[in-house]
Amino acid sequence: MRNTLYWMMALWLAGAMAVTGVRAGELPEAQVMDREVQQLKDEVIDLNRELFMLEEELLFPASTQVSVFVSMDVGEYFALDSVQLTLDGKPVSKYLYTEREVEALKRGGVHRLYIGNLRSGTHELVAIFTGQGTHERDYRRGTTLQIEKGIGAKYVELAISDRSSKMQPDFTVREWE
Repeated sequence: MRNTLYWMMALWLAGAMAVTGVRAGELPEAQVMDREVQQLKDEVIDLNRELFMLEEELLFPASTQVSVFVSMDVGEYFALDSVQLTLDGKPVSKYLYTEREVEALKRGGVHRLYIGNLRSGTHELVAIFTGQGTHERDYRRGTTLQIEKGIGAKYVELAISDRSSKMQPDFTVREWE
């Protein structure tokens, strides 16, 4: 779709240049043409943005959309490596985090791990976190949530936090209102 749009714009631009008869010695007309070309580029960028938003709406309508996010607090007792997400027994997402991404999560960032469509009803969401726990030991932990999907978008957060009392990480799953 985007390639077709780019080809159409290129053909239109070539036609516009041929109609206006731009010559090498005509500086004022060339400047006018440059402004028109820049305006066209801005319009193409705006059109591309609108097409992207329409594509998102068509692929993930609000009535069936579910989004899953990952957040992290402190991270003294757990160094995150990856998260695997399963929905109704089917793997839907697996993400391997870089050091920079983990640091961004520790500073309050939130990562959208998954966006997809779900029909109304009860669904089981399982998240498996892998990384290194205290004393640099491999750590693999899962958490489960039964979600009730109704009309409208559903947002779920997978939160990793430190439990100081037990000196262990805590993995929670909660729905956003």
